[in-house]
Amino acid sequence: MPDKTNRADAMLQLDHQLCFALYSASLAMTKIYKPLLNEIGLTYPQYLAMLVLWEQDGLMVSELGTRLFLDSGTLTPLLKRLESAGLISRVRDAQDERRVHVTLTTAGRRLKARAAKIPDCIISATQYPVAELVALTTQVQALRQRLTPP
Repeated sequence: MPDKTNRADAMLQLDHQLCFALYSASLAMTKIYKPLLNEIGLTYPQYLAMLVLWEQDGLMVSELGTRLFLDSGTLTPLLKRLESAGLISRVRDAQDERRVHVTLTTAGRRLKARAAKIPDCIISATQYPVAELVALTTQVQALRQRLTPP
């Protein structure tokens, strides 16, 4: 039977930490995205916001924040930069001024075509078959769901 001290020591090794595996993989992934996103003039968080809006235009800021797991303090400056770049517009709801709708501009909709090559570049960079990437994504999403309080 393994000694409890040795097991505890082993569990505290960096390479045995799921959090570090996810963190370092995320860093590596964003390094792959950076030059691709530079070509279309977006940061990684801006790209994520645009992905959501390309799926469903006209969301409220709160809905966008929920989808991206971002609070308004983080999301608002990001949206201001996208608006300054001419990719989105933000409009206050006439019935409730606390609600702000985010819509793509023509330039924002056109950017989708330029971004279309990015997923294939990422798939190629990972050197994984698509089916394995889909399975890995599903597993990480399930982990996120278990870690997110209801």
